[in-house]
Amino acid sequence: MILNRRNFIGTISAASAGVIPISETHAAAEPQGARKKMAVITTEWRYHSHAWHMAERFLVGYPINGRWHRPPFDVVSAYVDQFPEKELARSRSAEFGFKIYPTIAEALRCGTGEMAVDAVLIIGEHGTYAKTEYEQTKYPRYEFFKQVTDVYRKDGRTAPVFNDKHLSWNWSWAREMVDISRELNFGFSAGSSLPVTFRMPAIEMPLGAEVDELMCVAIGGIDSYDFHALEVIQCMAERRRGGESGVASMQAIRGEAVWKAMDTGRWSDGGWNPQLFEACLARSHTLAQPETFSDRFPTSAQMRQWVKDPIAYRFEYLDGTKATMLLMNGLVGDFTFAAKLKNQAEPLSTLFHLPPNPNVVYSALLMSKAEQTFVSGKSPYPIERTLLTTGLVEAGVRSLGSGQKRITTPHLAIRYQPSRES
Repeated sequence: MILNRRNFIGTISAASAGVIPISETHAAAEPQGARKKMAVITTEWRYHSHAWHMAERFLVGYPINGRWHRPPFDVVSAYVDQFPEKELARSRSAEFGFKIYPTIAEALRCGTGEMAVDAVLIIGEHGTYAKTEYEQTKYPRYEFFKQVTDVYRKDGRTAPVFNDKHLSWNWSWAREMVDISRELNFGFSAGSSLPVTFRMPAIEMPLGAEVDELMCVAIGGIDSYDFHALEVIQCMAERRRGGESGVASMQAIRGEAVWKAMDTGRWSDGGWNPQLFEACLARSHTLAQPETFSDRFPTSAQMRQWVKDPIAYRFEYLDGTKATMLLMNGLVGDFTFAAKLKNQAEPLSTLFHLPPNPNVVYSALLMSKAEQTFVSGKSPYPIERTLLTTGLVEAGVRSLGSGQKRITTPHLAIRYQPSRES
């Protein structure tokens, strides 16, 4: 979903982003008879839900690389866990001709006695579910995944799976999901739309770069948008020298503790590099301003006035690289990134752009990666990225819920090598 910057820059401009050409990544030219069958497993299907964002790309296609691409898949079945007011599942079923089944097993078997689909899209986001003591919503992504893989085991046939967002609220379940995908040997990808959306400017972390410190300034709340911001950091961090080595510790803070940390001006004193924070705000398209002004850098007093509940996750990688994720609702309305590279005076920085509703092109870009998984049987980027960010979300909310203490994370010693293109 991330644009192929190398090809695009050569033909258009270094200031713009493009996507990998359809001819390289999609089966757009497949004959009609070769179309495959897909099942959608979702918590709910309503306007602006993730099923609306994602499943419908496989019903009506999506724009990519200056074309309206129609995936070589037909949605033939669905399982929908909840039907809220103004739900869309039933009307979409009637319009596009797929059947909603009462169980996941029946949706995968399409009413037959055996596995009958070639791809499975799992969307465990939105809906009414209980919360943990750490404010995590217990979305049933793991339960959905397990029911899918139970069918795989019983029927002796698998299909590639895409899982929306992080793998589970429960770390051990997330680890098990990855282990099962390897045991049964099927393509498994997951994650956020942020790593694959347009970047302004269109940059990647140089592969093999020596990195001191990273930052993402973002919006939203914990156990939701923190995941997106962590994926922003991780899709860049994994490209540093040596590849990914895992995370050693996490400390999450909120409220007044964030402002005190910011005032220290350095990581070693419990804060972060102010140069990175300034670079992130300078990349933002939504930076808050006092009335009648624009293009002014906010004062500390203004930030304190506008941001009612600041949250920061400070975590350190096993190789010593440091990272900070800041949720600053009221100060910004987007996601920006900055990194301090060794022997470079100016930070590497960019905006991870989120195009607006109703077309929401970033979710189309994410579904192009899901489609790549379904067509090739392989994830276009390491599933370990999302496994690690899943663990970082859990560690962050646990730190917050445990007195904002620093916690060690030996279970996050996850090693992997990135793909050449992030």
